[in-house]
Amino acid sequence: MVKILATDGLHKDGITLLHEAGYTVDVEKVEADQMPKVLPDYDVVIVRSATEIRKALIDQCPNLKIIARAGVGLSNIDVEYAREKGITVMDTPAASSKSVAELVFAHMFSISRNLHLAHRQMQQRGSSEFKEMKEACSNGLQLNSRTLGIVGFGRIGREVARIGVGLGMKVMPVDLVVDEADIGINVYNSGNVRLSVRLDTYEWEEVLANSDYLTIHVPFKGGKAIIGAEEIAQMKDGAVLINTARGGAIDEDALLDALNSGKLSGAGLDVYENEPTPRQELMEHPKVSCSPHIGASTLEARANIGLELADKILAFFGDDK
Repeated sequence: MVKILATDGLHKDGITLLHEAGYTVDVEKVEADQMPKVLPDYDVVIVRSATEIRKALIDQCPNLKIIARAGVGLSNIDVEYAREKGITVMDTPAASSKSVAELVFAHMFSISRNLHLAHRQMQQRGSSEFKEMKEACSNGLQLNSRTLGIVGFGRIGREVARIGVGLGMKVMPVDLVVDEADIGINVYNSGNVRLSVRLDTYEWEEVLANSDYLTIHVPFKGGKAIIGAEEIAQMKDGAVLINTARGGAIDEDALLDALNSGKLSGAGLDVYENEPTPRQELMEHPKVSCSPHIGASTLEARANIGLELADKILAFFGDDK
């Protein structure tokens, strides 16, 4: 019998599929210091971003056949070492693309219409200083006709482009690998309209210089930030940065300097360098819209993640139904 530990949880739809195949699925949270005692009994471990699976732990789990990430990205797993040991490593890149893309625009709208500030301040000042609050929040911007730079044009980047096109934005994607990609827009009674997007039209420097909004959707495994002081200096004055990819992809020191100097007019952040203890300066900054790493945390995305993982695990053990 295949034994699965979903230490960070798994949606009930995925669990149901695995149970129907006769697999045992345990969803109890196991703390890091207990993992060496518990994990050796399992064939599969499913984690999210909170749990790390490193070399030392892998060495203590001779029965382990699959390490699965319920989400996108494998930075919390020693992937190459696991594969050297014959362990399959998988994630769910297709399941949460739409939810992450929608969060990108939630932050963009929040910054552009001062919603992050209005929500904080209306609770204390709304009933006594309504007119003053209205005046303070009335210098918002529309996204329509603004230029949207997209760094990375995989599944999430394409979803961001699709929404941006629907809003009437000028989309400028850049990717080191992809030269051309199609995006689909659902039109009522007309089906799915396909748009072909060419990426070899733009250089990295052009995207930096022309973007009113710049959003990052590439893997980041540490090291030099993708957006640092040098890149910010090349950006348009008053631009907005969005990061729903990985903490550290934007240099937070450089970001704070740019926000304080007025070089950037805002930032939307779902991920941080020091999770789960982000810098208080960022959390409290009046030009920053924050969320607690919830890009893939919608009901729909969680269901899709559970089903995608279940399908992959079933296929691995030859029980693909």
